[in-house]
Amino acid sequence: MKKKYDVIVVGAGPSGSMAARFAAERGVSVLMLEKDRDVGYPVRCGEAVGKEKLLEFIEPDRKFIAAEINKFSMIAPDGSEVVLPLDQTGFVLERKIFDYELAKTAAVAGAEILTRAYVNGLLFDGGKVSGVKYEYQGNQYQVESDIVIAADGVESRVGRWAGIKTFIDFRDMESCVQITAGNITVNQNTCYFYFGQEYAPHGYFWIFPKGNNTANIGLGVSGIIGKKRSALSFLNDFMKKNYPDAPILTQIAGGVPSAVTLEKISAPGIMLAGDAARQVNPLSGGGITSGMIGGRTAGTIAAEAIKSKNTDHIFSYDKAWHEAVGKRHEIYNRIKEGIYNFSDEKFNNIARSFSRIPLAKRTLGNLFKTALIHNPSLLIDVAKVFIVK
Repeated sequence: MKKKYDVIVVGAGPSGSMAARFAAERGVSVLMLEKDRDVGYPVRCGEAVGKEKLLEFIEPDRKFIAAEINKFSMIAPDGSEVVLPLDQTGFVLERKIFDYELAKTAAVAGAEILTRAYVNGLLFDGGKVSGVKYEYQGNQYQVESDIVIAADGVESRVGRWAGIKTFIDFRDMESCVQITAGNITVNQNTCYFYFGQEYAPHGYFWIFPKGNNTANIGLGVSGIIGKKRSALSFLNDFMKKNYPDAPILTQIAGGVPSAVTLEKISAPGIMLAGDAARQVNPLSGGGITSGMIGGRTAGTIAAEAIKSKNTDHIFSYDKAWHEAVGKRHEIYNRIKEGIYNFSDEKFNNIARSFSRIPLAKRTLGNLFKTALIHNPSLLIDVAKVFIVK
């Protein structure tokens, strides 16, 4: 390994791999460091993603696609179900394979990758980040760089060491738990979303099929709810009631940032991408494609800064992200705040009313129209979530 690289990326998730790839494709030297033994493991994700956004980065391949999704099912608290055909195809991924394939695209572009490399500090030159310190096979190393891209997850330690405020209030953190289970007899082309106090207050419960009658089953609740009752207890109750004999193949738990992007995602010599920058959709909690967009943006700008010999160019990253996705996430956050305040009866009314619409005319747009027509009180809620101040 060299003593210095143009760009060092910390973390080999989707955002880190895309940052490394898009920087390397522009001819700069890149080193990506991953603390775990394997890229893509452990999996901490519902694994659902839209096809259209995925195509911007990689060609879909059956080896990392567990299920193809073309329907959305909403289950209300009283059991009423609304099924909507999706305008665009979605996928449920095998993240272990998917992340590995993304990292390979970075390697093909010329990035060097080192796993089991635990970054434990930063190097500084006159207040500017100038590299990283890391542990590898029991030895301590340090390597210099002109730019560091931190893609090291929620409440990024690397970002915090650089003086960026990465702390997130527990009220903006979703408490999430998920299992992958077998013998789950659901339609393999449909993603299921459950709403209401029994399933996931101030959040939602999901079943995402993965083929061969296996599925990811989980939920996320707000930090406020999570302090009173664990997400795991909601999941356990659901499984006892609906799938008491289902074999559990995997189980994961953790926090997902459910808020707008950090106020600051760049500082001298460093940029943050993915969960580290809070580039997660605050409404759905999904962060795969938005993190990849963040990584691509960071990697491209880093390479431009190196090529132009103007590292201050990285400060344009904050605005570039806001224009690409961040602005939309602010609107999603307003929608989330409105939906989280819906009562069980309101969800029930929406589902019952919409179920009377012919399947061919069921769209998300018509879902909102039906909700407004049959539930006039929603006008205030919709105004709150859609008016951007």
